[in-house]
Amino acid sequence: METTRDAISVAELTGHIKAVLEQTFPSLWVVAEISDIVRPRSGHLYFTLKGEGAQIRGVMWRTAASRLKHELVEGQEVLCFGDVEVYPPRGTYQIVIRKMEPRGVGALQLAFEKLQAKLNGEGLFSADRKRSIPTLPRRIGIVTSPSGAAVRDFLKAASNRYRGSEIVVIPSLVQGEGAAKSLVHAIRVAQRLTPKLDVLIVSRGGGSIEDLWCFNEEPVVRAIAGSVIPTVSAVGHEIDVTLSDLAADLRALTPTDAATRVLPDARMMRSEISDFRHRLNQSIRQTISGRQFAVSSLKERPILRKPMEIIEMRWRILDELDVRARRAITGNLDRSRAKTAEMAAALSALSPLSVLSRGYSVTLNASEQPISSAEDLNEGDMVETQLNRGKFKAIVTETVLD
Repeated sequence: METTRDAISVAELTGHIKAVLEQTFPSLWVVAEISDIVRPRSGHLYFTLKGEGAQIRGVMWRTAASRLKHELVEGQEVLCFGDVEVYPPRGTYQIVIRKMEPRGVGALQLAFEKLQAKLNGEGLFSADRKRSIPTLPRRIGIVTSPSGAAVRDFLKAASNRYRGSEIVVIPSLVQGEGAAKSLVHAIRVAQRLTPKLDVLIVSRGGGSIEDLWCFNEEPVVRAIAGSVIPTVSAVGHEIDVTLSDLAADLRALTPTDAATRVLPDARMMRSEISDFRHRLNQSIRQTISGRQFAVSSLKERPILRKPMEIIEMRWRILDELDVRARRAITGNLDRSRAKTAEMAAALSALSPLSVLSRGYSVTLNASEQPISSAEDLNEGDMVETQLNRGKFKAIVTETVLD
C-alpha cells in the first residue's frame, strides 16, 4: 500500500515529465498558424502556434529571431523547426523554435484580406470620405466593454487632458460570440443619443487575431463607415490593424492614444490661453496708448487750443485779399481810363470835326453827301455847309472849275 513516504515534489514530477517529453520528441517540424505575438525589448519572440482544435506556446530566442528573413504577421501560417521543452516554473510545455519559414496565410488572415479587398473596392476605406475630428468636442461617446481595460486606459488618459468634454460610455461586447452584433447595436444607439455626440470612439485592448476578429466583421465595419458621427477606431495595440481601423475617420494606436488625439492637451491650452490673454492685453494697451497720443496731438493743435486765432487769421487774410482786390480794380480802371483817353485823342485827331476847328468847313449836297468837286454842282442846287460852330444853307449861282 502506497504511503505519503512515496510522495514526490512538484519539481520532481515536472522533472520526470520534462525528461520523458523531451526524450520522446526530438527536433521536429510543425505547421501552424501564428498568433498572440509578443515582442519584448529583449529581442525574444513569444507567440502561440495554432492548429485545428489545438494550440501550443512557442518561443524564439533572440539569436534565432535575428536570423528571420520575414516579418511575423498575426494569422500567418508558418513552418517551424524546433524542440519540445517543458517550462518548469509554470508547468507548461512549449516549442523552442530555431527556424521558421512562412507557409502562407491562415484562414482568418485570408478572410481578412478577402473582405478588405471587397470593401476597399466599394470605397469604404477611401481617404476622400474621411472626416476631420472636432478640435474641442463637447460630448464623446466610447463603444467598449464597461469593465475592460480599454475604458480604464481611455479615462485615465482623458483625466490628464482637457476636462470640459462629457464622456459617454456605450456598453458592448468586444470579444467572442455575439460581439459583432453587440457592437453594431451600440454604434446605432450612439447615433440616436441627445444631445448629439461630437466624436464616437470604438475601442478595446489588445489581443490575438481571434480576440479582435469581431472588429473585422463586415456588419461592424459598415456600421463604422456609415456613422453620421466622426469615428475613431482604437482597437488593440500599435501592431494590430483591423478593418474597423481602415473604415474609421481616424485610427488611434491604443485607447490611450485615442484620448490624446481626441482631447486637446489641457496644459497646452492653458499656455495658449495665457499667451492670447497677454497678446490681447498688449494690443489693448497699445491701442489705448495710440488713442491717448492722438488726443494729446489734437489738443496741441491751434484750432483746438486757440480756435478764435484761426478765425482771426482768416479775417486778416480776407482783409488783405480785399485790399489787393481793390488795388487791382483801381489800377485796372486807371489803366483803362488812360488807354481810353489815348484812343479818344487819336480818334479826335482823325475826326473831320477837328479840321473844322482850324477854319475849314464841309459842304453837303441835298443827299447830305460831301461835295469834293464843283463838277458835282449845278446852278440853283441847294447846299449845306458845316462850320466848326454851326452851319448854313445856300443856293449855287455859279460854279468855277480850276
